[in-house]
Amino acid sequence: MRGAVIHAPGDVRFEQLDDPRILKPTDAVIRTVATCVCGSDLWAYRGAEPIGDPHPMGHEYVGVVEEVGSAVDSVRPGQFVVGSFATSDNTCANCRNGWQSSCLNREFMSTCQAEYVRIPNAHGTLVATEDQPGAEFVPSLLAVSDVMGTGWYAAVAAGVEPGSTAVVVGDGAVGLCGVIAAKELGAERIIAMSRHESRQKLALEFGATDIVTERGEEGVARVKDLTGGIGADSVLECVGTAESMSQALHSTRPGGNVGFVGVPHEVAVDGQELFFSHVGLRGGPAPVRRFLPDLIERVLSGRIDPGKVFDLTLPLDQVAEGYKAMDERRAVKTLLTP
Repeated sequence: MRGAVIHAPGDVRFEQLDDPRILKPTDAVIRTVATCVCGSDLWAYRGAEPIGDPHPMGHEYVGVVEEVGSAVDSVRPGQFVVGSFATSDNTCANCRNGWQSSCLNREFMSTCQAEYVRIPNAHGTLVATEDQPGAEFVPSLLAVSDVMGTGWYAAVAAGVEPGSTAVVVGDGAVGLCGVIAAKELGAERIIAMSRHESRQKLALEFGATDIVTERGEEGVARVKDLTGGIGADSVLECVGTAESMSQALHSTRPGGNVGFVGVPHEVAVDGQELFFSHVGLRGGPAPVRRFLPDLIERVLSGRIDPGKVFDLTLPLDQVAEGYKAMDERRAVKTLLTP
């Protein structure tokens, strides 16, 4: 098969790779129907994370089951499936508590920008749709495998509830999906922080009520202006930088909550400041598997359409251009079709 391999910052190639095969009884192999480039992939692409030896890339996927291991009875060959970037057996204590991304047998997916993918813990990770979904649903189902599931978790971790005010820090795909999540969970006011017109329009379409273009202290001041001087009930931090975390914490009212899902890079939280702020802080890798059945149903019923975050679709063999377009902010998110 063929797939994406990163060799160095700015150097992603589409290469011949070994075909995936069943290594454990709990594995499955799927034929990829769609995959994509994630904003978190850009950390390595931009040289902000060490790359080491050349290695495959990608952790978002939907596809059709080709083969299953002897211990997999939850899905079967021929079914269309959606999975998570963090695999889980869905039976350990952490999974039963709803934290599948901390499964005791967790593995992180990292080979999904390819024609075929081996899925560890397939019996607990993959969720099959009842029928083969129409092509129009594929982008949104792909979004559910990470960015929609992660945006949903950001809203849950931030404690969004009916009638509340939510702020979304970050206008990438996760932040935009966080707007959807806040709307679905009943937030009355949703403040999206964005400087980019196309992303502002999509945020408003997804349910944002206000747009704040300022950043840093000016952004915090603007949020305070919009919230009676005290800050928001819930803030979704969807970037992962020191600036975005600071902006999120300072935009939250005493007693409010920050849900942080941006992979932190050089983020440090002052314990004394947090102590006196009365702000709650929860985040981490999203337990997407917890939300998959509900989110898949919302997509197939037409209630949500997170696939709109894909504003560039390319053949998989043009994956390098997909990275470049996102790096240069010519695209919010690139969908790749084998």
